[in-house]
Amino acid sequence: MIPPSVQALWNAFSASIGRDRSADFYEHFYFNDNEEGALELAQLVLAGTKRGTASLVWTHEHHKKRPPWPGCLSVMTDWHGKPLGIIETKTLEVVPFEEVTAEFAAVEGEGDGSLHYWSEGHWNYFTRECKRLGKEPHRRMLVLCEQFDLVFTATDVA
Repeated sequence: MIPPSVQALWNAFSASIGRDRSADFYEHFYFNDNEEGALELAQLVLAGTKRGTASLVWTHEHHKKRPPWPGCLSVMTDWHGKPLGIIETKTLEVVPFEEVTAEFAAVEGEGDGSLHYWSEGHWNYFTRECKRLGKEPHRRMLVLCEQFDLVFTATDVA
């Protein structure tokens, strides 16, 4: 079920483009697994710095959830569910954790944008995620690397 505030942003987006793209709706979500991180990453997206995200293939399998696809749209929220913007998935690539590239780390736009920063931060996050999933993290675990565009923000609502 889509919360009313998310639906309102979606309706404003649909009106702004003059068509309904409900068939392309994927999810409403927040980044990270804590409030501070969720806000920080959302702000990076809104600033245009963060244009990618990574998730574990195991997470999608565990929740029996189809991964995103090119062209799908998701509503990004803050930790409390307040809608902040809509992203459109552009590309997806599944690679082992240890094969994520410096180019992708730069697209994710976190910290100093380096692969070292990405690897350290994501290893910590994925370790917590693995614990929630009952999995053991390892360097060959599959990561879904998604690149996206920010296509609409809450500030675009007149």
